[in-house]
Amino acid sequence: MSLILGIDTSTSSGSVALLKNGQLVGSQLYSIEKSHSTLLHVMIKQMMHNSGCMMEELSAVSVAEGPGSYTGLRIGVSAAKGLCLALDIPLIAVNTLEAMAYQMYRRSTEDVVYCPMLDARRMEVYSALFDKDFKTIKPTAPVILEDYAYEDILKSQKVLFFGDGSNKSKEVISDKNAYFIDDIVPSAEEVALLAYKKYKTESFENVISFEPFYLKEFRTASSFK
Repeated sequence: MSLILGIDTSTSSGSVALLKNGQLVGSQLYSIEKSHSTLLHVMIKQMMHNSGCMMEELSAVSVAEGPGSYTGLRIGVSAAKGLCLALDIPLIAVNTLEAMAYQMYRRSTEDVVYCPMLDARRMEVYSALFDKDFKTIKPTAPVILEDYAYEDILKSQKVLFFGDGSNKSKEVISDKNAYFIDDIVPSAEEVALLAYKKYKTESFENVISFEPFYLKEFRTASSFK
């Protein structure tokens, strides 16, 4: 039996999820600014209690590694590492943008390219591209939005932009093949689901040395054409 805890604190919203043998058994979400440090452990304990599971039964802890909020990622990763050390269980890291794309991929039947976006600052976002089969087209990168952003891929395919960075992308991306969804936030459910795949192949992190995937350097959107 496998019991995997999922944690996401990449943005102002936070969530936890519990996966038993690959099936979701519980999840909780909070959307209160600057509340990760006070609510995260409370939510984990509450969810475990509601699911009828003991912390000692956990097989692994998974966490959204980033990109995202520096403070949020630090809190989430610290909590995950602390649990792994205390329980002597593996740590599994999942890319935040990949988890966001998986959230849309699970629910969509459209032939589209998925472009999760997290707001960085000014006209900057963290972004990646995934095809309709959830294969990576462009890996995670920091991007400065410009009026020719993603123009090459938009010529031939529909692209679904989503996440809290997609709202400002509307200001510079105007194409009939561009579609936008603003209210998608990272979720611990997808973090746990993707972690389950890694758990089966024992793709674990070094609990001591692991650090969040912050991303700092920005490049122009021409790299994502």
